[in-house]
Amino acid sequence: MGNKTRFYVDVMASHPEVTGSCLLVIVKYPDGGTNRFIVDCGLFQEKEYSDYNNGFPFEARNIDFCLITHNHIDHIGRLPLLTKEGFCNKIYTTQATSIFSGPALMDSYSVLKDLAKRNHTKQLYSEADVVNTRKLIEVCEFEKTIQVAENIKVMFLPNGHLLGAALILVQISYPGEEDINLLFTGDYNSKNMFFKVPPIPEWIRKLPLTIIQESTYGAMDSSEETKCFEQNILNCIEGNGSVVCMVFSLGRSQEILYTLKKLQDDGKLSTDIPIYFDGKLGQRYTKLYLEEDLGICSEMKEFLPQNLTFVDKATRCEVVYSQEQKIVVTTSGMGTYGPAQIYIPEYITRKNCLLQFTGYTAEGTLGRKLKDTEQNDVVTIGSIIRKKRARVEYTTEFSAHAKADQMIDFLRQFEALRLVLVNHGETETKNKFSERIVNELDPKCVGILNREYFFRVGPYGLIRQLSTKFN
Repeated sequence: MGNKTRFYVDVMASHPEVTGSCLLVIVKYPDGGTNRFIVDCGLFQEKEYSDYNNGFPFEARNIDFCLITHNHIDHIGRLPLLTKEGFCNKIYTTQATSIFSGPALMDSYSVLKDLAKRNHTKQLYSEADVVNTRKLIEVCEFEKTIQVAENIKVMFLPNGHLLGAALILVQISYPGEEDINLLFTGDYNSKNMFFKVPPIPEWIRKLPLTIIQESTYGAMDSSEETKCFEQNILNCIEGNGSVVCMVFSLGRSQEILYTLKKLQDDGKLSTDIPIYFDGKLGQRYTKLYLEEDLGICSEMKEFLPQNLTFVDKATRCEVVYSQEQKIVVTTSGMGTYGPAQIYIPEYITRKNCLLQFTGYTAEGTLGRKLKDTEQNDVVTIGSIIRKKRARVEYTTEFSAHAKADQMIDFLRQFEALRLVLVNHGETETKNKFSERIVNELDPKCVGILNREYFFRVGPYGLIRQLSTKFN
């Protein structure tokens, strides 16, 4: 066997669809040497995949390093479990992701601890595992090359998905061989209201590349997006109703607060309407936005609306059961965790109330259950049975993910695209988006990442597809 076939990487996903993001890469060198690393280490949030949270289809102690694209729990939530199972090497990420990951992992620990107690199951990891994980984090600057192993260098590139989010370029070399260049998009967006996203450097766009591309909204174009949030809010308020907005703690919370401020500034929303913000983690992130140097544009530093009150446990009951007209912004974004699970059962029965979801709701979450329940039908929320009388709305206009046409434009800019591996999407969506890539870009090859197959990749693209044999 010649050297060309003995220098390759195996790229595999330990997640079938959207959440639980964890990509395993095994590098094989002509001299018989091996490197193993993972990109992200997330928690599964789809109910049907929850058993996957209990372990990994690889030996944690054998992983040489970990790369983290951004601070969402479906990308970092199992890092403490990785540490618990023997991983003790470096976790590379950006400064903002490092800052955010402390509160995120502690909050996730608290949620998982509560679930374990409620379900009479073993706790996934301990608080000490969270502390030990944080000690392994190494902060990386954007657009600066880092040598992470003898033959592997890495560069983090700004990504509009979230403050601190990154595209990650991995360049793997060996004497006498062409480099293997991998670009991991993580969750991708080309823009963000809180900071400017610079273009990808020209030298990277010219590289022969294998791109591991997310596909969350790979079946939707940006033209299909309906901007309904503002009108929904204003219609409800004008009808003397109250609004409960479900938001994700990081990114979405701050965007929604700014949007409400803008409605006030434009004279569309009265500053007499009280706005309540509930969710300990979301509040903590918001304070970090205000206090830390995270690269936020100066004009976006003042993003809080007038007449805003932060809600805590002591004041929550009064807010929940009050009959006053109000707007509540609360975590979690899918409705299953956080204060949302307290507000929803109360407000779902109120005819003049709007429950507004502001992002993706995975299968098995309360948000998806409400979406699938017809108006005036009965819905079970935990052990509570309620009739769905409130108006329940969903919007993708705030999504931190690029849509299919935007992702095609992203891929189009690379001049030597060897292989695209479609990742992080529901099965049908990954299939549709893969077909679109083939039809519109015609790269040398497109593959779909899931738990069933992995891809062997060389300097010039795909070598072969193999079975993962994951349990």
